[in-house]
Amino acid sequence: MRSKTLMATAIVVMAGVAAACSGAATAQPAASAAAFVPAASSAAPAGGKPAIMTATVGTQGTLLVAGTNGMTVYTYAKDVANSGTSACTGACLTRWPALTVPAGSTPAGGSGVTGTLGTITRADDASTQVTYNGLPLYFFSGDTAPGDANGIYTGWAAVKP
Repeated sequence: MRSKTLMATAIVVMAGVAAACSGAATAQPAASAAAFVPAASSAAPAGGKPAIMTATVGTQGTLLVAGTNGMTVYTYAKDVANSGTSACTGACLTRWPALTVPAGSTPAGGSGVTGTLGTITRADDASTQVTYNGLPLYFFSGDTAPGDANGIYTGWAAVKP
């Protein structure tokens, strides 16, 4: 019985060491926002939902969220505005999926979205990624519901209108 207890303890310790050594453990996310309230002025334009709208996201205040699912969107500090490229590729893109629209479409913003919306064509998969003021927009894989803002890390920011 003692050897089973020691083995279980060793497994737990090794899992903790592995988690501490992973890149995910290098920064602490902001606390998850408990409330998600779409802004009253975020009406969809005629013909459907906007690509981006504003919403009150817990204690973070008013942020930009995707019109299709209400999830918080983020920008990456390594991206260069108006460069037409994204610095987030490979494993980064798995953790921070791009906000995309169908090729050839022009993203629209709901009321309260004050910046300039545009698109870039991603070099890695040719998808059309939405930009805000020239910066590509991303989701965070750790956000699981509208109102979450767990992706605020060093180098990543939730987007204010």
